[in-house]
Amino acid sequence: MKVRSRRIKGFTLIEMMVSMGIFILICGSAFTLLGVSQQRYQSDTQVLNSFQEARLGLDQIVRDANDSGYPPANQFELPLPGTSYYAATPVAWSPSYPSVPCNMSGGCTTPEQWGMFIETNPTPQVPLSTVQFIRYKLVGTTLYRGMFPKTGAAASDPYGSIPDSVLVPFVQNVMNNASAAQIAQINASYPGMFPGGVPVPLFRYWCDTPSGPQECSTVGGVPTNIRSVSVTLIVSTPTPDMQSGQMRIVELTGRGSRLNSFQ
Repeated sequence: MKVRSRRIKGFTLIEMMVSMGIFILICGSAFTLLGVSQQRYQSDTQVLNSFQEARLGLDQIVRDANDSGYPPANQFELPLPGTSYYAATPVAWSPSYPSVPCNMSGGCTTPEQWGMFIETNPTPQVPLSTVQFIRYKLVGTTLYRGMFPKTGAAASDPYGSIPDSVLVPFVQNVMNNASAAQIAQINASYPGMFPGGVPVPLFRYWCDTPSGPQECSTVGGVPTNIRSVSVTLIVSTPTPDMQSGQMRIVELTGRGSRLNSFQ
């Protein structure tokens, strides 16, 4: 009898090891790409969130500046109502509010480049509503905001009677007043963001003059003559970019001008 041998078809051990090695390489590459994509997504999400927060904050500041000084005293018949019903000035000041306006070339504690008090009635459509002080102040890297009625002690001294503790965080990670080391690091990645390597003012004020609006600090203007406020917000992401290790920065600018006739 003739014996026939049959070969059983299948994979050899070497073929299986080669296949497993290729499979592991493909999986490793896929997971690496997935990790990079997740890092990029998280970084882009941080930038988007920072941009949106700064954009909303800037829009609110501009709206407040547009409404500043409303309603002025000249919209009321004599005798004038109580001081809580009209704005004595578009932007309140310290010291000596409301009797003697300070000089914005260096005599004002506020308004200044890191904080201000806007005076306005934000709800004029509500009967018997009163004027409010809207305060902004940059502390560290947080811009704070608060709204307070123009009554009691605040009506004669908003700066002294409204403490910082009652303000609430408004925009986070504001880098306008960054340290010299931080400015150097930011300028290395974003050349020219901090001209001259110095902090960038958050608020700049423009006053009415016979020759037109000019920056208040250069012409010795007073707060009662403020026509507009320009705002620059430089905001960073909460954490560095996961790939480059650099902070990602957005810069937004806006300008609010009071719309009412104050004088």
